[in-house]
Amino acid sequence: MSLERKTVFLVDDNATNLAVGKAALAEYYKVLTLDSGERLLKVLEKNIPDLILLDIEMPEMNGYDTIKVIKSKKETENIPIIFLTAKSDGDSELKGLSMGAIDYIIKPFSPPLLLKRIEVHLLVESQKRELRKYNDHLQEMVEEKTRSVVKLQDAILKTMVELVERRDYSTGGHIERTTLYLGVLLKAMQKRNLQMEIISSWDIDLVLRSAQLHDVGKVAIRDSILQKPGRLTPEEFEEIKKHTTVGEEIVEKIKKDSAEQAFLEHAGIFAASHHERWDGSGYPRGLKGEDIPLQGRLLAIADVYDALVSERPYKKALPHEKAVAIIMEGKGTHFDPSLVDLFFSVSDEFKGIALLDGD
Repeated sequence: MSLERKTVFLVDDNATNLAVGKAALAEYYKVLTLDSGERLLKVLEKNIPDLILLDIEMPEMNGYDTIKVIKSKKETENIPIIFLTAKSDGDSELKGLSMGAIDYIIKPFSPPLLLKRIEVHLLVESQKRELRKYNDHLQEMVEEKTRSVVKLQDAILKTMVELVERRDYSTGGHIERTTLYLGVLLKAMQKRNLQMEIISSWDIDLVLRSAQLHDVGKVAIRDSILQKPGRLTPEEFEEIKKHTTVGEEIVEKIKKDSAEQAFLEHAGIFAASHHERWDGSGYPRGLKGEDIPLQGRLLAIADVYDALVSERPYKKALPHEKAVAIIMEGKGTHFDPSLVDLFFSVSDEFKGIALLDGD
């Protein structure tokens, strides 16, 4: 017996876009096409879909006005909405995300990409609903149920990581590797009793899991930048820098509806601070020295090492020895001096992780 198909509402004032979109989706989903925001709101009074694909540029009531109404009502506020837009500027996309959209797709869209985005987001929403269901009865759960919550959180985390890496496919495996490198550094700190006044209060497993969300803000960066087969222009680099603050904002929004404050607290710090530099020349806030959270100082080393030893469309992978030398040169400028010394002492373990991934 097959599962009932999910329902998708496709809203666009252009009849051709509606026809193309329905043709791409009809084999997999129940699809209702609507030609205006007003008609969508009317239908939502009696019918709640699993997901809405919403055009931004529509006459009378545009997509921004429409999503504002949807998110203001308790009955409809949790419907996942993906914007369809011909606009490719970052400000428009960030505006949509800040108003509650979960993603955006530039028109004309690729049907396979559209299907994959919908599939991933419906999976995330399904898991979020299950997680909320568990959390509502958390105090009544026995230990086995608690373990189920952890498994469910890991599934959501894995899905979010997959979503980021599908968008930024040139850095495949980056999140997994940086988490392993971070684990090496934290283990070495514990062994040498470094910064124990801070890390003694950390649940290390939780910290490592939360670090996997450090690049979650990349979901708000245009595909044309994330997947560019070459170096970025200064303007493009300024836009990609926004993934730090956007990632922090995403985590903060999740925190409002979650009991997992410690996990998300670390995740927000990792997202916001992993591109700060010891000398204050980093971004997004230009923090300096120990004003940079320890999480950011640690991940900065893991992040840069992985970037150096990994191949990118615009560069070859550097040998491990060269990557180590570059990080050592950044001691006291890019990186925390004490953590650079720690890195050097365990750099062979970093090499082992990088070689394992290459195999």
